[in-house]
Amino acid sequence: MLWGIVFSIVAGMTMSVQGVMNTRLGEGIGNTEANVFVQGTAFLLAAAVLLFHRDGSFTELGQVNKLYWLGGVLGIVITLTVMLGIKSLGTTVAISVILISQLLVAALIDAFGFMGSEKLAFSWTKYAGLALMIGGMLLFRYMPKA
Repeated sequence: MLWGIVFSIVAGMTMSVQGVMNTRLGEGIGNTEANVFVQGTAFLLAAAVLLFHRDGSFTELGQVNKLYWLGGVLGIVITLTVMLGIKSLGTTVAISVILISQLLVAALIDAFGFMGSEKLAFSWTKYAGLALMIGGMLLFRYMPKA
């Protein structure tokens, strides 16, 4: 469990930094061009890693639900919408909205057991936690600056 927490912290940190980097790159070369550059770089690095580390086989791709093949498509959507959100709202508010929406969708996936996930209850306390996060984001966004 500790490693899961460490990996999740690293993921959150790098997603925030990457979002800003991609936004600045998009301001310099264009959002579509930045998206192609980012996705292309990620592809090349992933292919290079594959040369040294394998833990599965592409031959099993046909055995996986075809819906799950759309993860790469979502990667493009994620990169572009994070860039546009940060450009429009600023880093902190955009990432706050992203985190809140991630939690809400994750809760729905767990509550209904979508995509083979184990069904987990989403109690009123979790709704209260989401409401507090939304309130905190609104306070951060709309409170007068000192």
